[in-house]
Amino acid sequence: MANFEAQVRESQEQVAQAQAKISELTGRIEAARSKMKTGDDISIDIENATLDDVHAHTDVMNANIAELIMGLDDVTAAFSKDFDEMRTKTGWESVIGIFSRAKSDSMRQERIRTANIDDKLQDLIGKSDVITKLLENQLAVLNEQKTKVEANLTETLDEREAAVASLETIRADIQAMDPDIITLENKISVEQDASARTQLESELAAMNNKYNELVQQEQVKVAESQTLERYIEKGKTWVDSLQNQAATQMVLINKLQTDTKQRVVLYDALTKSLKTAQQQDVAHRINEIGVETDKEAQTAMAAIGAATNQKMADMLEAHEGHMVFARDVLEQKAKADERFARRFAAIVEKHDSNAYGG
Repeated sequence: MANFEAQVRESQEQVAQAQAKISELTGRIEAARSKMKTGDDISIDIENATLDDVHAHTDVMNANIAELIMGLDDVTAAFSKDFDEMRTKTGWESVIGIFSRAKSDSMRQERIRTANIDDKLQDLIGKSDVITKLLENQLAVLNEQKTKVEANLTETLDEREAAVASLETIRADIQAMDPDIITLENKISVEQDASARTQLESELAAMNNKYNELVQQEQVKVAESQTLERYIEKGKTWVDSLQNQAATQMVLINKLQTDTKQRVVLYDALTKSLKTAQQQDVAHRINEIGVETDKEAQTAMAAIGAATNQKMADMLEAHEGHMVFARDVLEQKAKADERFARRFAAIVEKHDSNAYGG
């Protein structure tokens, strides 16, 4: 991937921007929490704590990283072609084979020996690791921010529960005063004695003052409860967003890790295939030589054949375990690819149709 480094730098910038937005939003929510403790109005802080900007940055970041992952898939697919080319002779090697089979085989063996297969695989795994580190760093930030907000949210939920309980107590006190006030007003309406009437009116005034104080306390508690409710709602929304973002990062990380396993399996399988092909070539030549040798040579070749058969039997026995492992990895990859394709359907479609820049 010629532009891999440039894409990684772009992704790093986008990750930094997304993390700045995430920290800023968490900071606004925490600032609102501080203001709330002092009784200040937090409406502006809460309303300004919008998720839109954060989501815009994270969507761009994830789209870029998803395209990087799709690019690595393309490079992996090209591995098979590289191995196929190594397994067969080149045009020039075939031409040389017309005049000298030994020279042709020697050229092919040297080409296989010097092929930079392992370096290519390690380069691909290294690129996967670079992307994985980006994603793991982002996941750590998301979890850190979620822990902060959840701690504030838990404290605020307790405060709102206490505020609602206090509000219910005040409302019960107000409701309990209503019959007493009505009874006192009825007494005043029928009282004939001026002195007694004055006493009753003083009692009613005191009761009304207490009633009004309770009503005022009710209004304060209602406002407090509403403020806490707005804060809780914003906090819950932000925690949900952080959880969803974390889930996206985990899908990407899972696909990369599974892809890396699959690449190692692919490399191992194709390398074994090349070695097997080479062994078959050697076996054919040994057979041709054996026909023309004397008895002593035939005895030696029989020993070699027995050793070769034993080696082949060992390889076939090991092959079953290898295939079981490979099948498990391929099943894991299929599941990881399905999760990835479901979450990043638009990016997969653009990649498959080569509709870039549209």
